[in-house]
Amino acid sequence: MRILPSFRSLLFAFVVLAISAASFAQVSISIRIGPPALPVYEQPLCPAEGYIWTPGYWAYDYDYGDYYWVPGTWVLAPEPGYLWTPGYWGWGGDRFLFHEGYWGPRVGFYGGINYGFGYFGNGYEGGRWDHDLFFYNRSVNNVNVTNIHNVYNTTVINNTTVNRISYNGGDGGINARPTHEEEAVERQRHIPPVGAQTQHLQAARANPELRASANHGRPPVAATPRPGAFNDRGVVPAKEAGAPYHPEANRAAEQPRGNSSVPRPGNNVPRPPAPSHAKDLAPHPRPAPPNTGNPKQDQRYQQQQEKLYAKQQQEHQRLQQKQEQDHQRMAQQRANEARNQQMEQRHQQQTQQLEQRHVQQQQHLQERQQPANRNQSKPPR
Repeated sequence: MRILPSFRSLLFAFVVLAISAASFAQVSISIRIGPPALPVYEQPLCPAEGYIWTPGYWAYDYDYGDYYWVPGTWVLAPEPGYLWTPGYWGWGGDRFLFHEGYWGPRVGFYGGINYGFGYFGNGYEGGRWDHDLFFYNRSVNNVNVTNIHNVYNTTVINNTTVNRISYNGGDGGINARPTHEEEAVERQRHIPPVGAQTQHLQAARANPELRASANHGRPPVAATPRPGAFNDRGVVPAKEAGAPYHPEANRAAEQPRGNSSVPRPGNNVPRPPAPSHAKDLAPHPRPAPPNTGNPKQDQRYQQQQEKLYAKQQQEHQRLQQKQEQDHQRMAQQRANEARNQQMEQRHQQQTQQLEQRHVQQQQHLQERQQPANRNQSKPPR
């Protein structure tokens, strides 16, 4: 007889979950209005060799019904010879969809969007690989030649009409279509955004100041020297918005369609959980085994990766437990709304700082594990 109540509880929970899942599948949300114009900002200094510029872009937050700015940043290339194809927004016939960026040996189609800094709508003019060394074109990149010697100067003639439009197609969008070569690139082997980029996106989504309705198209953090380094002294604010922004129109862009059979856009739009608390943070992916060609070196590198991974997991769990204890204490004390709000703000700040610190730790470890031949100078082809 004691088993029956537990069984009923489990059955009730299962029914509730099933109803929730069915309701979720029947609701579709379409983004009818394109993202704001690209803000005007400068590029921070390249932090070290092997970093490649990834331009900033507007992502969308379904929970707030608002676009938010993902700052441009320098990212360590996942493999020598790989370049970044930026993501872009494109009109899909009845809504705007986000096409995620990727790493690959060649740059593919990114909507004809002029992101600047070498990404002028077609290809990449910011640098090139020569074996395991990346050479930077100083005419479009901010590089300190005292620290980075792999540079060259090639003037880029940009025939693209100068504008700040941030999407392809639709009303007022860029009118560009992929070439046969770009279509071929899209079918080749790709590497999705690395973990540092995903965490960079999450940190941007958690920052209310980066929402378009708050900054009116002029984000206070437009670019960072490294992923997630939003408090670094090298952070660059936007000089101005790319065009007048009307948040009311964009907030009205999301309209639920009850009982609609159209699927909700999934992978087309970046939508990580908002990390307001440690429990909301997406788990860090376990690092992939290194493959340098040297088994002993690979073993040592993997041990370093696993050690950092375990340390970060422990820090994550400790912060989560501490925040849960705070909630329990406030509930016992029957704290007023002001105290609860202060606690929530403190938790959000703690969570963002933890995530940013973890991103920087992973970046620094990846830098140390780069092949030694990156420090050898070779003339560009």
